[in-house]
Amino acid sequence: MWLFSRRGPSGFSASSTAEEVTQGIDGSGLTAIVTGASGGIGFETARVLALRGVHVIMGVRIMEAGREVKESIIKENPCAKVHAMELDLSSLASVRKFAADFKSLDLPLNILINNAGIMATPFMLSKDNMELQFATNHIVTQLPGKQCLRFLCHFLLTNLLMDTIKKTASGSRKEGRIVNVTSRCHKFSYPEGIRFTKINDSSGYNCLSAYGQSKLANILHANELARCLQEDGVEVTANSVHPVPIATNLFRHHIILKDVVDLLGKYVIKNIQQGAATTCYVALHPQVKGLSGRNFSDSNIAEASSQATDTKLAKKL
Repeated sequence: MWLFSRRGPSGFSASSTAEEVTQGIDGSGLTAIVTGASGGIGFETARVLALRGVHVIMGVRIMEAGREVKESIIKENPCAKVHAMELDLSSLASVRKFAADFKSLDLPLNILINNAGIMATPFMLSKDNMELQFATNHIVTQLPGKQCLRFLCHFLLTNLLMDTIKKTASGSRKEGRIVNVTSRCHKFSYPEGIRFTKINDSSGYNCLSAYGQSKLANILHANELARCLQEDGVEVTANSVHPVPIATNLFRHHIILKDVVDLLGKYVIKNIQQGAATTCYVALHPQVKGLSGRNFSDSNIAEASSQATDTKLAKKL
């Protein structure tokens, strides 16, 4: 049970569920990609979008789990249009293959939800030798002494699919939407925000600060992307959403947090249906039309930290 349920300007609150915030919305004719859709809020997001008629492509790391989720959604909703495709967001090669496979289907793309993530892991490197949380949860870093950018995971995925999103928005005259799932933990990043030259520095690594850094990068990416899209004059928006504390397996790497969640979760932490609400709201609701570069929480516009609204930091990222 979520204790804080005061409704905001949107008419929704922290206790609103994904089904409630999309009630009456017809998503037929829309196509969405949801990453990390085999469990948690990713699964609920995929389920509810499909319930509203959206054709959902689920990006999943383990195909067996993806097939089980697909069967579960179709069992509940036989009319659901949902497919699972392999996507390992700790591997740039997997991201490139997913994007290529999706393009080969010649489908439109109206909504991209960058949802998948990990939290508070011990120091580990991804398959491409980058700090795992930054590589999986986000995005991009400039390597010291080099003139090139090394693009990572959700950033790369968004980049590879951008032309498809723009083309779909132009051809369908329906607004395209990019949604980055972040966290209020972005406020607890390292003091400098993004440690551009120390991403892989294990000696200064703090699991929670590293998680905050990756989530800060999610917001900065959405904000800078929104600015670029506006300059391009295309009808595509980019926003970030904060699910707020949710009882999912994200806490599995941090035993103290997990114990707290297990003990107090039902009183002060959202369930998955509530946790997916803001993502579904920003992806589908007409109230969000035309809004870009905004942060949302509890299905309402929310404040972000000063670092998250730092335009110079966003451009540097």
